[in-house]
Amino acid sequence: MERLALHKLKTWKAEPDRKPLIIRGARQVGKTWLMKEFGEREYSGIAYINFESSKHLRNLFLDDFHIPRIITAIQIETGVRIEAENTLIILDEIQEAPGAITSLKYFYENTPQYHVISAGSLLGVALHQKISYPVGKVEFLDLFPMSFPEFLMATDQQPLLELIERMDWDLLKSFKGKLVLFLRYYYYVGGMPEAVNSFVNRNDFQQVRKIQKDILTAYDNDFSKHAPLNNVPRIRMLWNSIPSQLAKENRKFLYKVVKTGSRAKDYELALNWLSDSGLVHKIYRVSKPGFPLKSYEDQGAFKLFITDVGLLGAMGDIDVRTLLEGNVIFQEFEGALTEQYVLQQLLTDPELAIFYWSADRSTAEIDFLVQYSGRVIPVEVKAEENLRAKSLRFFCQKYDTQTAIRTSMSDYREESWMTNLPLYAIHLLTQLDRSNESFG
Repeated sequence: MERLALHKLKTWKAEPDRKPLIIRGARQVGKTWLMKEFGEREYSGIAYINFESSKHLRNLFLDDFHIPRIITAIQIETGVRIEAENTLIILDEIQEAPGAITSLKYFYENTPQYHVISAGSLLGVALHQKISYPVGKVEFLDLFPMSFPEFLMATDQQPLLELIERMDWDLLKSFKGKLVLFLRYYYYVGGMPEAVNSFVNRNDFQQVRKIQKDILTAYDNDFSKHAPLNNVPRIRMLWNSIPSQLAKENRKFLYKVVKTGSRAKDYELALNWLSDSGLVHKIYRVSKPGFPLKSYEDQGAFKLFITDVGLLGAMGDIDVRTLLEGNVIFQEFEGALTEQYVLQQLLTDPELAIFYWSADRSTAEIDFLVQYSGRVIPVEVKAEENLRAKSLRFFCQKYDTQTAIRTSMSDYREESWMTNLPLYAIHLLTQLDRSNESFG
């Protein structure tokens, strides 16, 4: 498989003032594979330590942060002679070793010649609860499930992806059927690397669903193993409510859907734990499209999405036939899957700040407001080819918006007040703007 993050790691390696790198991401999004694959491609040696399995090394950083001593211990454990410029040091599940994150400061300050990458599945939880990290002494890279472009590469559809990247909209119309089919495949399989790899090698939808269910079980086990014991039942209830939350026409998160009579304070810690672990994404409402959007954020109103569209389908037990063929009773949840898909693609661009908007005194709502390069772009999501965009038109008229996107299964086309960008190309949102082929 190919991950676009590999290019970011190559850029990191070439930086003259390179800092130790921390890769953040939910469990099983491919952090370990990414680090090892990068090491195989770019270095003559890899010194890999996993502090979850190598429990005897967890005390390595308790006495001091003398880097030569630490390097010696890593060499003994791995059997790899560490040469500063030619060996990649990988510290996996770094949050399991007290002081390991702090040691990255001393790698940077005292021995910057070493190439050090670390990761942790529950790193966000650790950083927010008990571990501080050396501010300004490390870099971060957020890793998400495989995007739709990465899925196309994995399924040997590179020519199709190249056609999308060229934005050859006329020629793409000829391949619309194939594009929609692979998009629906992605809705079912999602971007968890193990599920994608199984789909590529076996083309067995039942096996894909089993893998997804196993991942969901692993997440549930993490609740019991790593979350505060008295908070576990609420974490489970909140997590299990997400499919029904997203299936509502108004996808704003409501605590009463979790449990009748529930209030925000009852689930605040549970929600924070899920967010810190990377399992959920909170998209806040803004009251107006002012710049910056953060200044108009409504902390009391948000939509909650999970890490992967395939896992969302597995939580809802959506069978492959329903997803590929569709039916009337599936329409509401199809909208939920589509919004999850769009968010998943937008999140891969670190330049974007993502919110949503809803009117105070009407039902008008814009699924996503995207801020980048000093601009705010409304994005309305349509699951199929239903091209009514009442909320988007209302929004554009109310705020005199010059740039607007509707994304759907329909072909690319420009209208006087907005552009329809096909769902399979939503990752090109910012490139489309820069190309000046559209809204100005």
